[in-house]
Amino acid sequence: MTAQHPQTTPSPAAMTRPVPPPLEILARLVAFPTISRRTNLDLLDHIEALFAGSGARMHRFAHEDGSRANLWISIGPDIAGGVVLSGHSDVVPVEGQDWSSDSFALRIADGRAYGRGTADMKGFLACAIHAGLQATGRKLARPLHLAISYDEEIGCLGVRGMIEALAARPSRPALCIIGEPTGMKIASGHKGKAGFRACCHGREGHSALAPRALNALHLGARFVQALEQRQEALAATGPRDDDYDIPYSTIHAGVMRGGTALNIVPNLCEVDFEIRNIAEDDPETILAGIRADAETIAAPYRATFPEARITIDPVTAYPGLATPEDGAALALLRRITGRNDPAIKVAFGTEGGLFAQGLGISTAICGPGFMDQGHRPDEFVALDQLAECSRVLDNLLAILAEA
Repeated sequence: MTAQHPQTTPSPAAMTRPVPPPLEILARLVAFPTISRRTNLDLLDHIEALFAGSGARMHRFAHEDGSRANLWISIGPDIAGGVVLSGHSDVVPVEGQDWSSDSFALRIADGRAYGRGTADMKGFLACAIHAGLQATGRKLARPLHLAISYDEEIGCLGVRGMIEALAARPSRPALCIIGEPTGMKIASGHKGKAGFRACCHGREGHSALAPRALNALHLGARFVQALEQRQEALAATGPRDDDYDIPYSTIHAGVMRGGTALNIVPNLCEVDFEIRNIAEDDPETILAGIRADAETIAAPYRATFPEARITIDPVTAYPGLATPEDGAALALLRRITGRNDPAIKVAFGTEGGLFAQGLGISTAICGPGFMDQGHRPDEFVALDQLAECSRVLDNLLAILAEA
């Protein structure tokens, strides 16, 4: 992870340059096909060009191979405190999806903006960039920060290096708003997630002599059944948080692979699974139970097949978010949105837990659109949601300008 620290000086021309409206910014952002693991550097170049000469302090934190990067933009006084507006630049693939129009060209119709990433979450990024550009022309008492990350969709991977670098600085922001789509409702939390790969080891052999071999697919099937039983126990007797659509921790097997030919008894089967835990559950305790199940499945075969075993290795993980109702981020969001209803909790994961834990700052989620509009063909965000987000961020700028 490398950082670049270009210095900028505002010019009179830059300060009088008109700020493009959010929809114009969104159209440019959607046009960059920033699918996870692919480059986002052209998109970052475009954003930096928008802020060039404005006095904004811009820093890149690059992936080790240099193909993609996080971008941190600070506007206003160079002091501790202020607010982070955080969003990821990567989007999910479009292959295999039946779109009505070009997925990477913004289309406006029926009060909606269509295009890959409009809901998740370039709509918020467009509003945040618009707010940042407006902020460069105002005298702020406290700074506004924009955090634009990469590879969020594959496990919140990219933002970690940026957070580590920011944590090493002597001054930190006061709080963070994650702009994932909530319908502009205020969200205080989400479950943590940990992904794993179970490797089930048997012994290969000719299918005509199958009983003399140990079929790894059979081990895998028993392992998946054990995961299902663990899930049933969590649903029946585990801790509950009724603020979630699914009010208990979940275990999910998503991928199973093994075997090369019908006449070969396979010696390896892989199962990819995940744990999504509510704050009241310890994922390590859940995993310990799963490891015990794996040993119970493999142990009886070991006298005949010494290689029989099921190993479990971590693949990815991010922490949950559980901001208390009296948290500073929730108080700010209630002030700028005008909402006084209780905060919700979202089913999907975000980078919020990483900001809260890595920087020790109050963090909440609030953004335009709805997650069920994302990741699908003809993804969209409603225009009135974008307008509401811009209104809320205008209120934020007014607060940051207060002495």
